[in-house]
Amino acid sequence: MTNIMKQRYRLYRRHAGVFYLFDNLTGKRESLNTKDCREAGRLLHAKNEAQVNPQINRQIARAYLAVSDPLINERTWQTVIEEIIKLKKAENQLRWARAAQDHAFDIIRSVLVLDTRPEHFLRVLEAGTVSTNVFLRRLHNFALDMTWLAWPIIPKKQWPAVRFQLKRAITADEHALIIANERNTETRAFYDLCWHLGGSQSDIANLKAEDIDWEHQAIGYHRRKTNQVATLKFGDQVSDLLRSLPNEGLLFPRMARTHEKHRAKDFRRRCNGLGIRGVTLHSYRYA
Repeated sequence: MTNIMKQRYRLYRRHAGVFYLFDNLTGKRESLNTKDCREAGRLLHAKNEAQVNPQINRQIARAYLAVSDPLINERTWQTVIEEIIKLKKAENQLRWARAAQDHAFDIIRSVLVLDTRPEHFLRVLEAGTVSTNVFLRRLHNFALDMTWLAWPIIPKKQWPAVRFQLKRAITADEHALIIANERNTETRAFYDLCWHLGGSQSDIANLKAEDIDWEHQAIGYHRRKTNQVATLKFGDQVSDLLRSLPNEGLLFPRMARTHEKHRAKDFRRRCNGLGIRGVTLHSYRYA
């Protein structure tokens, strides 16, 4: 039995009857959320045993988990990725499928979830981008929620901060410059409608003539990201623009067929050519 003088944690009870652990090393206190003396004793013993031999403790945890989860010794992070993709729909599913192709995830694809160490995740974060950080967090939280992990691999406070690039709205002068130099009629109308409606590029690109309510001068459509209905009123300027577009089917047939990343790249090339910096096609959402 572990010498009591060397034990890191000791047990005490507060007036309400709830048992607490006191960490002799850090001085911190942790509620065990129980008034049962036997249960508190078992939790105290488990805490102290974990400090004596963490590896043995992991094996014991694996044995217990295997009883309720037969796949615990087979589930890799690639399995977790695939399960998340199955649960997603429409644009979110495509977004996850693209994120899954991130080469930084190659570091952990074949690693068993239960065998994952913090170093594994840190190497992924070092090799990846801001997007890698975001999706790795979601993978980690999904595995925790599904009880495929017995404990967090990286504590919440220790995750590297997600630092996005500065985002700003496109200005009226910048938009006017882009429109004035755009020779393709459909592309020009597409950018112009993005400016007036402030919609996401995929939503605007897939608008149909049937989405327009001319009587009430409104456009209604399902947002591809959330599947919620968006209804936008428009004035005479937008009305003139809409009347110049097809009166049935897709308003922007070519744009609808173009993948969103290619639409974004084309827009960035146009901006670079005009000396416009710091904006993306998504900047119309902030305008």
